[in-house]
Amino acid sequence: MPTDRKQLILDTCKRFRHAIRLLAKSDQGPKALAFAITLVLLMLGINGLNVINSYVGRDFISAIQDKDMAGFQYQAWLYAAVFIGSSVVAVFYRFTEERLGILWREQLTWQLTDAYLSKRTYFRLDSANGVPNPDQRITEDVKAFTTTTLSFMLLIINGTMTAISFSAVLWRIRPFLFCVAVLYALVGSLITVWIGRRMIRLNYNQFDMEANFRADLIHVRENSESIALAHREGRFKVRLKKRLGDLAGNFRRIIRVNRNLGFFTNGYNYFIQIIPALIIAPMFILGRHGIEFGVITQSTMAFGTLLGAFSLIVTQFQSISSFTAVTARLHLLSEAIHKSNETKPSAMEIEECPDRIGYENVTLHAGDLSRVLIANLNLEIKQGTRCLVTGAGDEPKVALFRATAGVWDKSEGKILRPGLENILFLPERPYLPPGTLRDVLLRTGQEDVTTDDEITAVLRKLALEEIVKHAGGLGADRDWDEVFSIGEQHLLSIARLFLAKPAFVFLDRPGSSLPTSQIGPILDMLTEQHIGVVVLSKNGESHFRYDTHLEIMPDGTWSFPAETTANSDLMDPMI
Repeated sequence: MPTDRKQLILDTCKRFRHAIRLLAKSDQGPKALAFAITLVLLMLGINGLNVINSYVGRDFISAIQDKDMAGFQYQAWLYAAVFIGSSVVAVFYRFTEERLGILWREQLTWQLTDAYLSKRTYFRLDSANGVPNPDQRITEDVKAFTTTTLSFMLLIINGTMTAISFSAVLWRIRPFLFCVAVLYALVGSLITVWIGRRMIRLNYNQFDMEANFRADLIHVRENSESIALAHREGRFKVRLKKRLGDLAGNFRRIIRVNRNLGFFTNGYNYFIQIIPALIIAPMFILGRHGIEFGVITQSTMAFGTLLGAFSLIVTQFQSISSFTAVTARLHLLSEAIHKSNETKPSAMEIEECPDRIGYENVTLHAGDLSRVLIANLNLEIKQGTRCLVTGAGDEPKVALFRATAGVWDKSEGKILRPGLENILFLPERPYLPPGTLRDVLLRTGQEDVTTDDEITAVLRKLALEEIVKHAGGLGADRDWDEVFSIGEQHLLSIARLFLAKPAFVFLDRPGSSLPTSQIGPILDMLTEQHIGVVVLSKNGESHFRYDTHLEIMPDGTWSFPAETTANSDLMDPMI
C-alpha cells in the first residue's frame, strides 16, 4: 500500500469519479443511468414521506395529549397510509439499488478480466510479481468496490436531501437545535477520523493476508498427490500457520481500533436520542414558545435524522476505510495492467511471418542473467520441415521454446514466426483447461466449424477414441488432470494440434510423456499435413528423421551436426 495516506485519500475521490465515468461510457451506461434516475426519484419519495411522517407523528401524539378521539383516529389512518407508502417505496428502492449494483459489478469485473487476459497480461503480471493476488482483486475487491461505492453515493445523495428537508423542520422548531446538530456532527466526525486513522492501512493489509492464506490452501488442494508423495505436509503446516498468524494478528489490530471507535460512536449515537429532549422539553414544561408535547417527538426524530445525514463519517467509518483500501488495490491492479501493456518486456523483436521461423542474432540469457544460454543464433526453418533441438541441458532448449512463444524476457535479437493463431506450443507437461472435451480439443471459435466426426477421426488415429468414450464423451465436463494420465493428456493435446492445423508446432520433450513408438507416427502425420515441427529432444526423440538438427553447447554456442541434417535444402542456416 502507498505510504502517503493523505495522497491515497485524495486519490480515492479521483478513482471514484473515474469508475463512474467508465460505467457511463460502457454498453451498460444507458441502463445504469435509467436505474440511477429511478433511485433518485425513489429517494425523493422516501424523504418526502419521512417529512410527512414527522408531522403526522407530531399531530398523532398531540391528539393523544388533548384526548381528541376524532383527531387521534384520523392521524392513525394517516400514519398507516404513510407507513404503507414508505414500505412500498423502500422495497422498490432496495430492488433498484441491487439491480444497479450487479450491473456495475458485471461491467467492471469483465473490463478487468478482459484486460487481464488480453495480450498475455496475466503472464507478465505473474512473472514480474506486479501485484499480489490479482484474482482476488478482480472478484472480491470489485464486489466490495461496486457495492460500497453505490452505497456511499446513495448515502451522500440521500444525506443531502435529508439535510435539506429536515434542516427546515428543525429550524422551524428551534434554530438553536439546528446549530447544535451541525456542531455535534462536526466534532464527532473529527474525533472519529483521529481514533480510526490506522484503519485504511490495516484493512488494505487484511485483504492481501486473507488472499495469501486462501491461495496456499488452494495450492494444497490442487497438488495434493504431489504433496502426499513428497511428504511435505509439515512444510505446509508451518507455512499455513504463519499465514494464519499474520492475518489473525492484523485482524486483532483492526478489532482494537474498532473497540476504541465503538466507545466513542456508541456514546455519540446514544446522546442523539436525548439532546433534543434536553433542549425542547424544558420549553414545554415551562410553557414557552407554545411548544406542544408532540413537538418533542418531532424534534427527536428530526434531530436524529439530520444528524444521520451529517454524521456519515462517524456511522460509516469502518466501511469508508475498507472502501479506500479496496479502491487503492483495484487502482494498483488497473495501473499494473496498463503498464504491462505499455512496457516492452524484453529487447527481443518478434515479427510475424506466415511460412517460416527465423532467428536473427538471437541471444538468450538465464533467468538470473548469470550466463548466456544461446549466443547469436541464426537459423531459418521452413513450413513443412522438421527441426530437432538438442543440448547438454534443458534450460537453453526451454528458453528457446519460451522465447519463440514470446514469454522469455531475458532475450535479444529478432525472431520471425507466424502469428500465435498459426503456431502452437506443446509444453513438456500438457495442460488441459476446464470445460468439455470438445472445448479442450478445439480452438475458441471453432466449435461451430469442426464436426464431431472430424474430432472422432483424429482421436481414432491417435487411439484415443475408446478412452474418450470411457471418460463420458466429447460433452463431458470434468477435472481432466484426475481423469487422464500424463501420456493421455499429451496425446489429447496433440489431437488439438491436428484439429487446429497450424503452420508450425513446437514439441517440448515429448519423450517425457510418450513412448518412442508413438512419437514417430505423430511426426509423420504432422509432416503429411505440411505442418512444420520443432522438437526439443530429451528421451528418444532423436531417433527419427529430421531436416535439420540444432545442437546447443553448454557455453551457449551452437552447431548443425552434418551427419543428422538430411534434406538440408529444406533448412537454411542464416550465416
